[in-house]
Amino acid sequence: MGFLYSTAVSTLLCLAAFAVFSSHAADPEEIRDFAPPPAGTPLDGNYFTSTRLRNIRPVNQGAFVNVTAVNVNFFPALSGLGVSNALLVYPPGSVNVPHTHPRGTETLFIIEGTLEVGLIDTTAPVPVLFTQILQKDDIFVFPRGLVHFQINKSQKTVRAYASFSSTNPGLVSLPRTLFGVNVDIDVLTKSFQVSPYVIRALSARQS
Repeated sequence: MGFLYSTAVSTLLCLAAFAVFSSHAADPEEIRDFAPPPAGTPLDGNYFTSTRLRNIRPVNQGAFVNVTAVNVNFFPALSGLGVSNALLVYPPGSVNVPHTHPRGTETLFIIEGTLEVGLIDTTAPVPVLFTQILQKDDIFVFPRGLVHFQINKSQKTVRAYASFSSTNPGLVSLPRTLFGVNVDIDVLTKSFQVSPYVIRALSARQS
């Protein structure tokens, strides 16, 4: 199990270092001040208000971050404005797996706790990993399309607030994308130079 775990970790690190999921698509420019509500819906303060983050009750245990998104799918007033948000709650020891947002840059504001973050710059000939330990009130930026992750190594719950430069920035989870969609096993074994056993084990985790 130790060998499998270390191999899996190495595989994911290689994946994060060499995979580039970038996109040049962006939100179209809005030529109105804002998008009006549907016919029959009153235009008042309620239209510009989202209560989605009220009384959030996240799962305070588990291996992964709890994310509550506030994008155009949940808040129609954002349509055409090029912004969205999310509340992230990290139980002790949890991770936000390596991923990208193909349509938006993210800024992450730490509300409570200490969080380690990582960002992989793929613009250089050899990918470069930047890491930082963020404290309360710190802000970190993840440029659009670049692979990044966060991990809570503390014994306390961490809360953070994310803002995006898109009404719907998208999410590409690297583990889920490669190991959860039945890619031909020969493609993955040859790409990562590991045995089929390792690929099957990683794929089973994503099913």
